[in-house]
Amino acid sequence: MADNIEDPDLDHEAIARALEEDIIFGRLAPGARLTEDSLLSRFPVTRHFVRQALVQLEQVGIVVRERNKGATVRSLTPDEVRQIYAVRELVQRQAALLIPLPAPRALIVELLEIHREHGEHIENGYLRGVHDTNDRFHLKFFGACGNKYLVQTIELYMRYSLPVRANSMADRTALDIAHSQHKLMIDMLSGRDNWLLSQLCVDHLQPSKRRYIDLVEG
Repeated sequence: MADNIEDPDLDHEAIARALEEDIIFGRLAPGARLTEDSLLSRFPVTRHFVRQALVQLEQVGIVVRERNKGATVRSLTPDEVRQIYAVRELVQRQAALLIPLPAPRALIVELLEIHREHGEHIENGYLRGVHDTNDRFHLKFFGACGNKYLVQTIELYMRYSLPVRANSMADRTALDIAHSQHKLMIDMLSGRDNWLLSQLCVDHLQPSKRRYIDLVEG
């Protein structure tokens, strides 16, 4: 297949965002193949941009590229999920323990605004908004720990767990539970109990992990 004529308004980052959204919301299932020819049929760009997009998705951990096999959407085994979440629990607990309490009012106000947006997106069924505000909430919340390397690790493992988290996106009950836990996390920033806050942050991870593992093992 010949390369397409490049669209100057479409770059590899735009392609990566579109594919990431397909993966997050289940339009591309774990294990689905991402061939260059099929992507060229979809996106009016050159092969170079398609390859760059796949490299970018591989770097954030949601696509796997293998020699002579091409690219596929990352599929996680139950054991891989347990290992990823073991790291998430460690780093998020530690970040919560480092947050100075009580937190500044400005941080609480900003988190409340993100929380409001998150709730609106849940009500409207706008899953892209739900996903984006969820990630914004966690990065802003854990950013209060003051350790940028710890926050970068949290963000990295949020990406690794995308297939797991995406599995809960279509479950309204799961979204409502997560939303209510966010509010409790915000409320606890006004207190002084880092240990209780850190345990809540660990507990917050469990429903999506259990749901994914039960689905795969069942």
